[in-house]
Formats: sequence, C-alpha cells, structure tokens
Amino acid sequence: MVQLQKDLEKIKKSGLQLIAISFDSLDVLTKYAEENGIKYPLLSDEGSKTINAYGIRNKEMDGGRIAGIPYPGTYIVDKKGIVRAKLFVERYQERHTTEDLLKAAEAVK
Repeated sequence: MVQLQKDLEKIKKSGLQLIAISFDSLDVLTKYAEENGIKYPLLSDEGSKTINAYGIRNKEMDGGRIAGIPYPGTYIVDKKGIVRAKLFVERYQERHTTEDLLKAAEAVK
C-alpha cells in the first residue's frame, strides 16, 4: 500500500482510481493510513465477506488475528463494474509493482 501511495500520481495520470480493501477494522486502517500518509480509500471488510465472495481468502493463514486475510492482489474494474484484469501473487510477502498494474490496465483498454 505504501508503494502504491508513492506512485499515486502516476497511477491517477494513467486514468486509474485506486481503492484498497482489507480484512482489518476501520480503526486499524485509519491508523495505518495516518501513519503512512495513505491518501486513497482503504475499505474495511471485517469478517472477510467480500474477500470470501471473490474466493481470495488465504486459508493457510486462518489463525488468530490474521484469520480472513486475502491473497495480495489487484482487480482492474471498469466503470460498469466488470473485472477486466487480475494481478495476484501466491505469497503474502510478495506484491506486484506499480509498473505491473499500469501494464495490465493498458492491456485492457
């Protein structure tokens, strides 16, 4: 999330709007955004209802505080709400780059 914030202007110039969703509570996300200067919306999916609906819950990580954590990834959704591209990684320690995001967005234009 922090790297995406650093590249937020580049992302916006490409015509994309960035929104993140997390299983964390609104309080946790608010504190995280304040501490890290995140200026794009961070949505709370406590209980992981949306995460489960998209089938991206990492069930290997279903213990304690991290129960409900999704695989890290990005959906590119058009203005009609249709998913046009997906960028996901297998391990929660990995993230795709801003360049990966911009290439995927360009490919579906």
